[in-house]
Amino acid sequence: MTGQTILERDDAIARVRFDNVPAHNALTHQMWVDLHDICVQLANDPTVRVVVFRGTGGKAFISGTDISSFADFSSGQDGLDYENEIDVFMGSIDKIPAITIAVVEGWAVGGGINISSACDFRIATPNSKFGSPIGRTIGNCLSSSSVARVGGAVGVQIAKRMVLLGEFITAQEMLDSGFLYKMVEAEELDAAVEALVQRASENAPLTTKTTKETIRRMTFDGLPDIQQLISDVYGSNDFRRGVHDFLAKTKKTPIWTGD
Repeated sequence: MTGQTILERDDAIARVRFDNVPAHNALTHQMWVDLHDICVQLANDPTVRVVVFRGTGGKAFISGTDISSFADFSSGQDGLDYENEIDVFMGSIDKIPAITIAVVEGWAVGGGINISSACDFRIATPNSKFGSPIGRTIGNCLSSSSVARVGGAVGVQIAKRMVLLGEFITAQEMLDSGFLYKMVEAEELDAAVEALVQRASENAPLTTKTTKETIRRMTFDGLPDIQQLISDVYGSNDFRRGVHDFLAKTKKTPIWTGD
């Protein structure tokens, strides 16, 4: 699987684009690494006022993560290493002191819901769908940071529907819940994004930085240690069966046994 995470700059505005159209912008490991490096760069640039995240192609923001490497996992420690690395990648978005905006067209699944939840504002088209159906596909779990990030942004009950029931939530529901700043038709999307970018860029940067850092600390400081729980999940037979069936494209829900 190939793909790119691309940074474009327009003075104080940075635009990060996920480009892996054949896979609906699923993130490869290299795309994650490049995203992290880009976010660290932007976080250390005081001239940046707004960062816009968007998928290429108009059909997906991010449809998930390339999990082919899961087939090589042999222990719970492999899962811990994976989740800890994702926490580092996601933390680089959380630490951007500028205002962040996710532009969602189509699917925002798995890593897509995580990254959009990390942003300060989200604009989506009516056909967009949001979810994290890991309990119906591969049977893994999220880190405490990811649960706090997504749950804090979408609300606990919607997060439960995504993860515990595997539901995909519509853009209209996400707008009604307050997760979306705005929902607009595709032909109006660019104008709506630029209007929000303009307004965000006019905010006092120290106000933005301090407010965001306060919220970040409130969200992530003092999270419970669930390392053993994560290890148990990734070391389970259920996980191995889920990965096998998913990569084999059986298109059926695995038979979970809880072991």
